Amino acid sequence: MTGVWRAVVHVLTGLPVGLAGAVRTLLVLPVAAVRPGALRAVAARRTAVQRGRFAALLGVEIPEVTAPGAMGRQVAFHLLALPIGVIGFAVVGGAGSAGLGFTALVVRGDVRAAAGVALLLLAAVSAAGLARFDTVLARRLLGPNPAEALAQRLAEMARAREQAVAAAAAERRRIERDLHDGTQQRLVALAMTLGMARGALPDGPARDAVTDAHQQAKDVLAELRGFVRGLYPAVLDDRGLDAALSGLVARLPQPVDLHVGLPGRCPPVIEEIAYFVVAETLTNATRHAAATRIGVTVVRDRDLLRLAVTDDGAGGAAVRPGGGLHGLAQRVASVDGTFRITSPPGGPTEVEVHLPCGS
Repeated sequence: MTGVWRAVVHVLTGLPVGLAGAVRTLLVLPVAAVRPGALRAVAARRTAVQRGRFAALLGVEIPEVTAPGAMGRQVAFHLLALPIGVIGFAVVGGAGSAGLGFTALVVRGDVRAAAGVALLLLAAVSAAGLARFDTVLARRLLGPNPAEALAQRLAEMARAREQAVAAAAAERRRIERDLHDGTQQRLVALAMTLGMARGALPDGPARDAVTDAHQQAKDVLAELRGFVRGLYPAVLDDRGLDAALSGLVARLPQPVDLHVGLPGRCPPVIEEIAYFVVAETLTNATRHAAATRIGVTVVRDRDLLRLAVTDDGAGGAAVRPGGGLHGLAQRVASVDGTFRITSPPGGPTEVEVHLPCGS
């Protein structure tokens, strides 16, 4: 019974709400050609009112749509809402009022009371039918069409993916800071203490044991520093991609021709991916391809970051499931970038990556 009353109220409120929407829409319609923003604003406000009405009275949620083509459909609904509201008010209101009047005659034993009950039933059935029709019309004209719904869903998924990638990058930065400021500093202090203890001990088994412990502490510290640098290079946050790549190249045994042209900073996630793309490809070139000449170019072209790494090594590199290049390709794809590698047997090898770098 509650659903019937909700449908009745929905139909009866359709007239005043539809009248307000139609009047305001018609007032701005003549100037829509020169002031499209006015019509867009009115359509958006009236659509919000109708969406609230459907949600409050019928429990129907009409998704919001912001596609450019949606305004025309919304204007059409607000113009149609007036005649639909008039018909609904006349049918449901008229039948309901007459039915209540005739039903009151039951106390006199008037046979017309039966007609009153029939009119009340007619009002209830009409309200339910009109509410269903209004809902179908609203979903088609106020909500997104299938293409817009798909586009909105894809956009939501893209935003969720970007948030997940950014959250993962932020977590790696946090772990890097914790290891650098905590564990790494304690290992430095331990190595220094063992070094001083070694100097204070005379030659003998105790000094040899402390010397061995000191060396192991230094080895562990070196491994931790390499791990932290591979997890997330802190220089990216401090000085940017140019400085991070310069430091990366300086640690290599082979000379590298590095060219970086970045007029501004890219988002941290993009800089991180670019850094690890260069780091992984340089590792492949020096350790596996036995390259003697390596070139790295990183430039920004409007909202696109272009990376190119070339070497004269043995070639034959390919993106294989589970391999390092496959992981790089996945990281690039996670931000809608492109990854391409050309590496015929005998070389040369060229890796080209494009990453979005919108400000």
